[in-house]
Amino acid sequence: MGAQAAEKTAIQVMHQGDPGFVAAYGKVAERFEAANPDVDVQFIYAPHDAYNEKFSAAVMAKQLPDVMELDAPFLANYVWSGYLQPIKPLIDKDVLDDMTESNIAQGTYPIDKDLYAIGLTDSSVVLYGNKKYLEAIGARIPKSVDDAWTREEFETYLEKLSKLDGVKWPIDTFRGYGIKTEWITYAYGPILQSAGCDLIDRKAWKSEGTLDSDACVDALAMMQKWVKNGWVVPQSAGTNQFFAEGNPAALALGGHWVYAEAAATMKDNIVVLPLPKFGAKGASPDGTWIWAITKTSAHPDISGKFISFMLKDKEFRTFVASQSGYPGLKSFAAESPLYADGGPMAIAFEQASKTAVARPPHPAYPTITSAFMQAVDEVFNGGDPKEALTSAAKKIDQDIEDNDGYPPFGDEQ
Repeated sequence: MGAQAAEKTAIQVMHQGDPGFVAAYGKVAERFEAANPDVDVQFIYAPHDAYNEKFSAAVMAKQLPDVMELDAPFLANYVWSGYLQPIKPLIDKDVLDDMTESNIAQGTYPIDKDLYAIGLTDSSVVLYGNKKYLEAIGARIPKSVDDAWTREEFETYLEKLSKLDGVKWPIDTFRGYGIKTEWITYAYGPILQSAGCDLIDRKAWKSEGTLDSDACVDALAMMQKWVKNGWVVPQSAGTNQFFAEGNPAALALGGHWVYAEAAATMKDNIVVLPLPKFGAKGASPDGTWIWAITKTSAHPDISGKFISFMLKDKEFRTFVASQSGYPGLKSFAAESPLYADGGPMAIAFEQASKTAVARPPHPAYPTITSAFMQAVDEVFNGGDPKEALTSAAKKIDQDIEDNDGYPPFGDEQ
């Protein structure tokens, strides 16, 4: 037995995830090892909120895994830094051909347009509503992304809900996730983009003049007003006030993953709405945790085989679907009635093709998101929106300057 074990080829897989996903990955590995008895899959778990720190430590120690999970907006930084290799030659062709456009986009490096990561899923944020409360205030219920609420409608409804019996808070924006996750940039960034601005100018790759523009300052001041008015669930109240007993929050600006838990308790009282239009156009986020193969992997072929196996594994797909997984493969979409036309989350899937805006695909992204999160936190705690956003923009531009513009970014692309 010892000799046989020694002959096995080990691949290391670094990942994050809640206990359900951790268990699911373990079972995928068991099935993969049963089909490939000469391979030993070893997992390295890193907590979600400390994932980038753990990855940085692995880089410093020159101990990168073979396969790694990564949050899509960080891909440009990892590829630019030389950590990842193109995966098209390593992933089964039927899986590559099955990818949705947004899945391809989240795994593509903008400089060479090559694919460096792939996932079973993508993601979005929608506006969940309590049907009973919305009917009580006479709110219009949008049926598609095209007739989303305007800013005026949305703020009028927030005010009406604030005066409605049974409503403690008009909206939960999931402040309970804190500022060490990607949530603020992921979920609140599209509010700025819908209002007509962005975190950075995506041609000049300069943040000053864009993130601290009048449109962005106004959008963040609007959100600050919601907080000051007591309309937003505070960070201290956790992350389930929309579907908690008594339904104290009337609306929730929540990820697609909230649906399964909320619908289990709210049944037919939950409605799924598109994100409001805060300006001339709608905007919604995309991008999620996807799988890549490191450049240092001694076993890229086996690593690609494992990723392909996982993405096709029926039991894994069934588990992800049970967690209201947002399809990133066309065949998985066909297995996900939740997102099909007429399904409860169809609006979320519609957003992917109509309003999705990727977070800036730039090597400075770790600084972009950290500076923006700090600015939002400061403003929600009473800080001046213009000052906070100007400070964030300066931090971002300084990082880009310190790295000589992250060439070839900034050159004509």
